[in-house]
Amino acid sequence: MENKEFHYTYKASTEAQRREIANIRKQYSAPEDCESKLERLRRLDERVKNLSTMIPLVVGIIGCLIMGLGMTMVLEWELVVWGVILSVIGVLVMIPAYPLYRYVLRYCKKTYGPEILRLSEELLGENEADRKKGQDV
Repeated sequence: MENKEFHYTYKASTEAQRREIANIRKQYSAPEDCESKLERLRRLDERVKNLSTMIPLVVGIIGCLIMGLGMTMVLEWELVVWGVILSVIGVLVMIPAYPLYRYVLRYCKKTYGPEILRLSEELLGENEADRKKGQDV
């Protein structure tokens, strides 16, 4: 019996290939291992901003589409009563979009705020310690 196994070893030859492999590997490793404090701070800040913008935006778009359907019913299909009713419903759906934005922003700040403040204090403390080191030299 012959051993018919095949072994292949790949080595990245250039530094660019090594960086690319490291970036791909970083995406599949545990997030807390590969994420720096600054990256986590940026991600949390983006989450607060995006979530507080997206939810009211979706509500406003839905209200606008309902109102547009009502206007179409009035102008094109000559269903005046149903078109006006649907347009009013669309406006009523759009009205709470801005208060919803403020509520979601306040909720997100309350939820993610302590973690953002903790990370920013750590980062500012590290930066201040680095500055003091530079001044002592």
